[in-house]
Amino acid sequence: MTASTHLRANIAALLAILALSAATMVWLFWHFPIITTVVTVAVLTVLGVSARLARLTDSDLGDLKRSQQGA
Repeated sequence: MTASTHLRANIAALLAILALSAATMVWLFWHFPIITTVVTVAVLTVLGVSARLARLTDSDLGDLKRSQQGA
Protein backbone atom coordinates (compact mmCIF):
# COMPACT_ATOMS: atom_id res chain seq x y z
CA MET A 1 0.00 0.00 0.00
CA THR A 2 1.52 3.31 -1.01
CA ALA A 3 1.67 6.34 1.25
CA SER A 4 -0.99 8.25 -0.72
CA THR A 5 -3.37 5.27 -0.61
CA HIS A 6 -2.79 4.95 3.12
CA LEU A 7 -3.49 8.68 3.54
CA ARG A 8 -6.72 8.40 1.52
CA ALA A 9 -7.83 5.44 3.63
CA ASN A 10 -7.15 7.40 6.82
CA ILE A 11 -9.12 10.38 5.52
CA ALA A 12 -12.01 8.14 4.46
CA ALA A 13 -12.04 6.49 7.90
CA LEU A 14 -12.03 9.89 9.60
CA LEU A 15 -14.92 11.11 7.46
CA ALA A 16 -16.87 7.92 8.16
CA ILE A 17 -16.37 8.33 11.92
CA LEU A 18 -17.41 11.99 11.76
CA ALA A 19 -20.52 11.13 9.71
CA LEU A 20 -21.49 8.37 12.15
CA SER A 21 -20.95 10.70 15.09
CA ALA A 22 -23.06 13.45 13.49
CA ALA A 23 -25.84 11.01 12.61
CA THR A 24 -25.84 9.68 16.17
CA MET A 25 -26.08 13.18 17.63
CA VAL A 26 -28.95 14.10 15.29
CA TRP A 27 -30.81 10.89 16.17
CA LEU A 28 -30.29 11.44 19.89
CA PHE A 29 -31.34 15.08 19.65
CA TRP A 30 -34.44 14.10 17.66
CA HIS A 31 -35.56 11.46 20.19
CA PHE A 32 -34.23 12.95 23.46
CA PRO A 33 -33.77 16.72 22.95
CA ILE A 34 -33.55 17.89 26.58
CA ILE A 35 -31.15 15.25 27.93
CA THR A 36 -29.00 15.43 24.79
CA THR A 37 -28.64 19.19 25.21
CA VAL A 38 -27.80 18.86 28.91
CA VAL A 39 -25.22 16.13 28.33
CA THR A 40 -23.66 18.03 25.41
CA VAL A 41 -23.30 21.20 27.47
CA ALA A 42 -21.87 19.19 30.38
CA VAL A 43 -19.29 17.46 28.18
CA LEU A 44 -18.24 20.75 26.56
CA THR A 45 -17.94 22.34 30.01
CA VAL A 46 -15.73 19.50 31.26
CA LEU A 47 -13.54 19.79 28.17
CA GLY A 48 -13.25 23.55 28.63
CA VAL A 49 -12.34 23.24 32.30
CA SER A 50 -9.78 20.52 31.61
CA ALA A 51 -8.21 22.61 28.83
CA ARG A 52 -7.96 25.58 31.17
CA LEU A 53 -6.45 23.42 33.93
CA ALA A 54 -3.97 21.92 31.48
CA ARG A 55 -2.89 25.39 30.42
CA LEU A 56 -2.54 26.51 34.05
CA THR A 57 -0.53 23.47 35.12
CA ASP A 58 1.65 23.31 32.02
CA SER A 59 5.24 24.14 32.83
CA ASP A 60 8.29 24.15 30.67
CA LEU A 61 11.05 21.85 31.93
CA GLY A 62 13.66 24.44 30.95
CA ASP A 63 12.05 27.00 33.25
CA LEU A 64 11.91 24.42 36.03
CA LYS A 65 15.63 23.59 35.68
CA ARG A 66 16.58 27.29 35.63
CA SER A 67 14.57 27.99 38.79
CA GLN A 68 16.20 25.04 40.59
CA GLN A 69 19.72 26.23 39.63
CA GLY A 70 19.04 29.69 41.01
CA ALA A 71 17.88 28.33 44.37
